[in-house]
Amino acid sequence: MSTEVPSKPALLAPTFAMLVVVAILMVLGTWQVERLKWKTDLIARATARAAAPAGPLPAPADWDRIDFDALDYTPVRLQGRFDNDTELHVFSPLSEPRGRFGGPGYLVLSPFILDDGNVVLVNRGFVPEASKQPASRPAGRIDGPTVIEGLLRRREPRDAMTPADARDRNVWFVRDARVMAAAVGLDPTRVAPFTVDARASATPPGGLPQAGETRLTFTNNHLGYAITWYGLALCCLGVYLVFIRSQLRRRAG
Repeated sequence: MSTEVPSKPALLAPTFAMLVVVAILMVLGTWQVERLKWKTDLIARATARAAAPAGPLPAPADWDRIDFDALDYTPVRLQGRFDNDTELHVFSPLSEPRGRFGGPGYLVLSPFILDDGNVVLVNRGFVPEASKQPASRPAGRIDGPTVIEGLLRRREPRDAMTPADARDRNVWFVRDARVMAAAVGLDPTRVAPFTVDARASATPPGGLPQAGETRLTFTNNHLGYAITWYGLALCCLGVYLVFIRSQLRRRAG
């Protein structure tokens, strides 16, 4: 019976490959742990931020330099008037409503003309599908000078799973203020690159649009990713040990 063991050169390549792969997977797992801490802190800050008193809107001169990580969900105060003849409808099934209405429906975004002539798209709140048309909720009209308080919201990203906007039916699936403003004939250069979610106090007497339905939503899959990368590192190490064991048995056999 041979007692020959694998030579060092024969094991060098798989050992080196294992070390490289495990090192990469461990780095990826550690990066996701760091991202998890960052995201957890971000959620905590945003939650606290949303409950703060409303402050002034960022100056138009600063709009294109806004740090949205620092200002997303910040309460702001706007003074001006609504363009009641223009609405944009963002499809938004409301599964856990804070108000009376929920289910399939839309967020109603209306241009809010500031006293200086610039425009902010204000998310006035949720309406059920049956109340999509403004004529079905005349009590929701707000005329004349008014003050609105709400949460500043960054532009929503569009990914491969996002349906195309049905502009001919005025149905949108993400909120991109300047794109939406251009679609209704507004000058994008005078439109804020963000929207403002009206607080619940802005709900009109008729109940629609139902304001105050903002959700603090942050995708936070970093723990799962970290577990995946670390798990793959352990699997790789396990495969390597099985390989070494099989080589030793084969050489000794």
